[in-house]
Amino acid sequence: MVNLATNIVEVGGHPHAYELTPTTQSPSPVLVFVHGWLLSRAYWQPVVEQLADDFRCLTYDLRGFGGSQMQQVDTSSNPSAAVSTSMEALPGYTPADYARDLTELLQRLQLDKVWLVGHSLGGSIALWAAEQMPDRVKGVICVNSGGGIYLKEEFERFRAAGEKLVKLRPRWLCYLPLLDVMMSWMNVASPLSLAWGRQRLLDWTVAERDAALGALLESTTEDEVHRLPQVVSRLQQPVYFITGQKDTVMEPQYVQHLASFHPLFQSEEGNVIQIPNCGHLAMLERTDSVVENIQTILTRHRQTAQQA
Repeated sequence: MVNLATNIVEVGGHPHAYELTPTTQSPSPVLVFVHGWLLSRAYWQPVVEQLADDFRCLTYDLRGFGGSQMQQVDTSSNPSAAVSTSMEALPGYTPADYARDLTELLQRLQLDKVWLVGHSLGGSIALWAAEQMPDRVKGVICVNSGGGIYLKEEFERFRAAGEKLVKLRPRWLCYLPLLDVMMSWMNVASPLSLAWGRQRLLDWTVAERDAALGALLESTTEDEVHRLPQVVSRLQQPVYFITGQKDTVMEPQYVQHLASFHPLFQSEEGNVIQIPNCGHLAMLERTDSVVENIQTILTRHRQTAQQA
């Protein structure tokens, strides 16, 4: 078990909560983990626990999520507090915007030679960050993250459902029985523990309204969806994609599509790894497999660098 103190650093005028494991004896790169929409850094903990002996690991909460909020809400003293009902998105929440936050965070923490590991929306942020920091970012691993194909009707349904998730979340939902059970089943191939269902419920209800809505709407416009393959095609660093065979949020075919824009897709090993019987939360559902694949990828590129 890795027990770390939570630290707060100001990035772009906004507090960012993060945890950083100690420096290791090996000259391995730092692993930086980026979470997805309506989640937090907590979901990377099982992966970090297995990797921290060999790699220094940074987890942090995206602006407006988890502990990276301007004003923390105490739900125990005010369980009936609710988010604003205004549903108009604010600017500043594109994947590129969040990548700029990450750029400043790494500069503040003086972390160099990093590999970015991003889940879902966090994968898009990691790809943009790799383009913004070509010298600092040595590679990217996207988990349950893909895209690049804009299907108008499907995206409109997805955005509408996402807006409802943001709008209909009064704080007292945390106290309703069985909701954590529902969350433990959502978007996964097999149920998570109730503890993770509870974590998902909390992260959903406490996320800042502007960030939750802005990150959803700004990342799913037609222009933004079509920009992502262009970013991947320009990246010089290695980029890999880990997908869940039963992921219904980011289906494997969409992961394959985005991965195909990177030169590694045509290599002998390829750059897409599919995990059987796995849904949208691979780092929780199949932690050992995710860890093993991260280790394999990093070992391969360490050996390639040594031979160069």
